[in-house]
Amino acid sequence: MGNTSAQGTTKGSRATRAVALVGPAGTGKTSLAEALLYASGTITRQGTVESGNSVGDASPEARARGGSTEVNLLHFSDHGDSFVLVDVPGAPGFAPDGIAALPAIDLAVVVIDPAPERALLAEPVLRRLDELGVPHVIFVNKIESARAGAIRDLVAELQPMSREPLALRQIPIRDGDHVTGYVDLALERAYRYRPGAPSETIEIPVDLAARERADRSRLLETLADFDDDLLEKLLSDEAPDPATVMADLSADTAGNKLVPVVFGSALSDGGVRRLLKLLRHETPAPTAAAERVGLASGGAFYAFKIAHGGAMGRLALGRVFGRTLSEGDELRINGAQVRTGSIFSLQGEKSAKQARAEDGDVVAVARLDGARCGMLLPMGGAELLGNAHLAMPERNAVLAITTRDRKDDVKLSAALHRMCEEDLALEWSQDEANRETLLRGINDEHLAVVLGRLQRRYGVAVDGKAPRIGYRETIRRAASQRGRHKKQSGGHGQYGDVTLEIRPLSRGEGFRFSDRITGGVVPKQWIPAVEQGVRDALLRGPLGFPVVDVEVVLTDGSYHSVDSSELAFRIAGRMAMAEALAQALPYLLEPVTRIAVDTPAGTGSKAGSALSSRRGQILGLSPHPDWARWERVEALLPEAGLHGLDAELRSLSQGLASYSACFDHLAELAGRQADEVVKAQAALAA
Repeated sequence: MGNTSAQGTTKGSRATRAVALVGPAGTGKTSLAEALLYASGTITRQGTVESGNSVGDASPEARARGGSTEVNLLHFSDHGDSFVLVDVPGAPGFAPDGIAALPAIDLAVVVIDPAPERALLAEPVLRRLDELGVPHVIFVNKIESARAGAIRDLVAELQPMSREPLALRQIPIRDGDHVTGYVDLALERAYRYRPGAPSETIEIPVDLAARERADRSRLLETLADFDDDLLEKLLSDEAPDPATVMADLSADTAGNKLVPVVFGSALSDGGVRRLLKLLRHETPAPTAAAERVGLASGGAFYAFKIAHGGAMGRLALGRVFGRTLSEGDELRINGAQVRTGSIFSLQGEKSAKQARAEDGDVVAVARLDGARCGMLLPMGGAELLGNAHLAMPERNAVLAITTRDRKDDVKLSAALHRMCEEDLALEWSQDEANRETLLRGINDEHLAVVLGRLQRRYGVAVDGKAPRIGYRETIRRAASQRGRHKKQSGGHGQYGDVTLEIRPLSRGEGFRFSDRITGGVVPKQWIPAVEQGVRDALLRGPLGFPVVDVEVVLTDGSYHSVDSSELAFRIAGRMAMAEALAQALPYLLEPVTRIAVDTPAGTGSKAGSALSSRRGQILGLSPHPDWARWERVEALLPEAGLHGLDAELRSLSQGLASYSACFDHLAELAGRQADEVVKAQAALAA
């Protein structure tokens, strides 16, 4: 976000409209953004992701992997109308970076490729847009590679995934194996692509005339579902005028009643200017988006991303609604009035300082230290409907990280705090039991990029490994043991003497301690010290793991009037407990999770096999309770089986399967596997 300059943006008479580019990874969203910038005249040379000179995806991480790793903001104007593009990553590990932005945009362009067999990859984003109520269109990119009949088959595959009817707006014109233009079904006109220039109007090819009439009739019938006057004309065999058709398309798209389907090629410029025209005429005003983020009236700033780094420090990226926002204006954050700092517009990695932001503008604002992703910050007099809940995907990848240089430990916590502010899909915590710093993300690719960014931005190099499994141990039988601690060292000595009885408890009952002391053989003031000594011994049992589900009773003991002390009885309690545990036939317990795998129909049996191969116990395979044509597999799976599961499930399901898991119970682990765990723990402790 460097290269700051003091310049403003050119705006038309209407509010800036925000358009999100969403869709699966590899479909060319960033290339389409570049093509829109070029077609609108914002840039004079169209870069490419492959050559590393695109306006978007300018971060080192995005350049290195050849794909988006974070949201990109891009501005352009076309025929006097101002737009901001929110380019959302498509890869599962990085797509959550745009979740907070989606409610605030006016229109989403779902970018997909023309292969019908890959249509399923678009379902998650189509489902999310439907849930949010965000108007959207489908842009079929890479049309030059489409086989004959692909568009029709693609629409048939996509329709069951969409709550709204799909409205095919164009049919392709082919010259042999290549698509050279399209027929606009709404305007009944044909166009030939001209790279770098507007498409040329041509006659509708004779061989497409019958198909054009049939597909146009279907389009009009879809529009007639929402327009009674149009329906009457169709029933009377009257031809509707083009203005009515275009007005209905605009209104129905903005109202999220239907989903237009258009196509083109971002790299060869085909259909890009037609998409620009669609955005000008059919992207709604920011009022609907303002309601989605919770603004009833007045003005507010909706923050959808926090960014750290660069000379500008901490920035809140978001959208202005309702009123003009100027530097120094007050916003309410958690009940306190906070003055805004400098305001910047962003164009990829570049920024430009501006004095104010108008209704609809997407900008970065400094000095909003209390702002968090998804927060609506009202201006004076604003009325709110309440903040929308942001549902994040499960964070199923986890690493235990350690700094390569111990001097970086202090820097690590501060850096992780900032990175988690930027990335809602990232979490970190301290596992006190295993003394590990845990970093959680969406998948392995996500965490790999995070670790690289951690070193590049903050100079903290870390090593990551799979976290330790929370094994426990317990006992099979009761035992009784005496523990005596006696030490003489010239002056006052140490003396503590206790007898303990232990027995196993049912699974999940935890730890109980009581006493049956009579006659004051162990003074009351030192009984708590005995319990603490017992607890000390439970931290590491004979097998090397914490001990659970044990009842301990203090039954007897003795003391010395001079040498006994709290410390002596604590040591005696620990000694007695450690020896008793060794006699009580200890055995290993492993944590077992209850897991639910959501996967496309037809892949549930494969997912079940993957779980079974990891010692999972399948509980059921059933249709998904909420998603049509999806399945849910439920199982009990040892926690050790979760490592690498996400990647395996995605490989079986075109990258779509996901799971959620939570601790269910502890179960006995025996045989060779238990021996290996105990041996590894002993080596670690050595």
